[in-house]
Amino acid sequence: MSNANPTLLKIRKCLLLVAFSFVVNISFAQTEKQIHIIKDEYRSSKLGAFTNDLKNNFTKENNTLLQAAKTNGWKLTERLADGNFSELTSIGDDGTPLYYSTFSTELNTATRANALHDNGLLDLGINGENMLVGVWDAGSVLTNHKEFDNRVQTLDQSEIVDSHATRVTGILVAAGLDKKSKGVAYKAKAVSHDWRRDKIEVAEMAANGLLLSNHSYGIMSNRVPDWYFGSYIQVSRDWDKIMYNAPYYLMVTAAGNSQRSKDNEAPIFGSASNGYDLMLGFATSKNGVTVAAADIETNDQGQLLRASVASYSSFGPVDDGRIKPDIAAYGTNIYTTGIENDNRYETANGTSVATPGVTGSMLLIQEYHEQMEGSFMRAATLKGLVLHSADDVDAPGPDYKMGWGVINSKSAVEVIANKGFSSMISEETLLEGETKTYTVLANEQEALSASISWTDPATGAVNSGTLNDISAALVNDLDIKITKDGKTFLPWKLNAAKADVAAVNGDNRVDPFEKIDIQNAKGEYTITVTHKNSLDQGPQNFSIIVTGIALTDCVLSTPEDIELTTSDETGVTFNWTANTDALFQVEYKKKGADQWNVETTFDSFISLQNLVEGTDYFLRVKTYCSENISSEYSNEFHFTFNGAETELVDYMEYETLTLEVQFSIFPNPVQTSMTINGDVSEDAMYKIVSLNGTVVRSGKAEQKQIYIADLTAGLYVLTLADLEGSKSVKFYKS
Repeated sequence: MSNANPTLLKIRKCLLLVAFSFVVNISFAQTEKQIHIIKDEYRSSKLGAFTNDLKNNFTKENNTLLQAAKTNGWKLTERLADGNFSELTSIGDDGTPLYYSTFSTELNTATRANALHDNGLLDLGINGENMLVGVWDAGSVLTNHKEFDNRVQTLDQSEIVDSHATRVTGILVAAGLDKKSKGVAYKAKAVSHDWRRDKIEVAEMAANGLLLSNHSYGIMSNRVPDWYFGSYIQVSRDWDKIMYNAPYYLMVTAAGNSQRSKDNEAPIFGSASNGYDLMLGFATSKNGVTVAAADIETNDQGQLLRASVASYSSFGPVDDGRIKPDIAAYGTNIYTTGIENDNRYETANGTSVATPGVTGSMLLIQEYHEQMEGSFMRAATLKGLVLHSADDVDAPGPDYKMGWGVINSKSAVEVIANKGFSSMISEETLLEGETKTYTVLANEQEALSASISWTDPATGAVNSGTLNDISAALVNDLDIKITKDGKTFLPWKLNAAKADVAAVNGDNRVDPFEKIDIQNAKGEYTITVTHKNSLDQGPQNFSIIVTGIALTDCVLSTPEDIELTTSDETGVTFNWTANTDALFQVEYKKKGADQWNVETTFDSFISLQNLVEGTDYFLRVKTYCSENISSEYSNEFHFTFNGAETELVDYMEYETLTLEVQFSIFPNPVQTSMTINGDVSEDAMYKIVSLNGTVVRSGKAEQKQIYIADLTAGLYVLTLADLEGSKSVKFYKS
């Protein structure tokens, strides 16, 4: 069942031809109006000036690079023994040659993105259509691969058709002609570039509305001094500057595959063999998303059963203690597109192939938000939502191996769908010296969780040679806390000096994302957002996300006791049992018609006028507790309009029949499994539906035993149905 009502969706899926200064025209995802809205929040002059600086410096730096390579005998490019490709791209402040390398070693239920697809668990039809993603990699994509169907273009002068870039792009947008290769956003478009001018090209595309780009590469870990590891360096700041000046744009990058390399002989924690302190280059940027690889198992309902960090995935932290990587995704034995010919497929492992799983999922989440809310999210909101809704792994809170946990696209879109009912997503601005407060009521069905996320200014300390420099890169230090009855709840934080110790609650002074979780929350709480010191560069935008709250008294139940109460020569009036603080949607149509007429009301009755005498009509009603959250429809009622003589036809032949057999469940509340008490026919099926209308479990009911230990705590509805009809009962999972 879908929570998204097609009559309420604000779909903005027009195509626009956007001309970039360095490429031919390409059809882009956003409308002119949407791009205008995005640009209104951009610091266009600063972004343009920075882009010009990058361009002016590129030729000069490239000439210096070539001369230094010739003088020192450095290789410009190299195909490594493990199949990865490396290229000399710049020289560090200390004279170290910096080589970019791809991150592969020798799909997609693990991100739960398939729950959004056509016929997915949520049945949303979200597949990336008319969305665009940027791919920067070692070379260009094999654009004529049959899986891409003219949806992938090369936008620079790259002369290398690269297998790594083709694999990454396949994970993002492959159509799924071979079902095993189906991409996360399988109807989206992608633009391909090599990495030589990545900052320049991204800055120009971001200025024209690009929302997401994938970077499954980074600095080679075996060719830099130890002080580079975990450092916030110039390249880190450059990318933060792009994201700060283009606040709807988000960079997604791979953490790297150096866990067992022992390349950092002086990590900020432990020894070289422990795998900590291996983040390099733009993977340490404050505002981007850095992706770890994990071995993951989920069930057919999208619930995480098991997860552990992959044996190759690089660990954080950043030297100032920031949480990197940010998120984890599946990265092992992924079947995707190859380059031997346009029918070639390959299997790959690594953070390189975990990263497009996250990028593609974020693209779908943006698409869903635009459909539901009529706008895209700021990058900080998208990042915050993904971190907020991730599946926690092992000890509560984040860690330096998998960040905030395993990405869960299904949970992320449910937070959007529940907005106004049990969740809050708000993009705010904090002024100098301002305090913002929010009063919320716990819904007592799930943990109360609140987080803030912001795109931090790029100014601040840049390391140029200090080993394990703990100077904070964070510029604007925002803070969130929750209070109730004199008790204060603080956000999660980690300590780089104790990188293997579980997260604790306290004052987080380094991360531009903070989250608080309160288990078994009851009653009213106050959320407070403030900042320390002065705000650099003026007011600071931030996004707040809260889940586990009750924003309405509405009860998500299907309207009952629907009656035809009055009729006259022009119309009829129906009544039903009222639901506190609910909006009701009434749909009616002539017999044989394809489309329903839709009316809404906050009353427990509706009057339908201008009906045609002698005509058969059908009517049904559902409850809305927010714009996006609705109950199932009532039974369909059949009446023939005959003016004052109108009566309901015997609707039993049209409605879903009620099972004659009575049944109950034991125990209730349920902790691990429940038993159905009563006679159940051999063809009876069951389904368990959450309060937001999602079917979370289904199967045959004949065995009478249903295992639910892996469901989250909360109220559910169990429905039994067979050829005779259906019957439902509520239960609580403790």
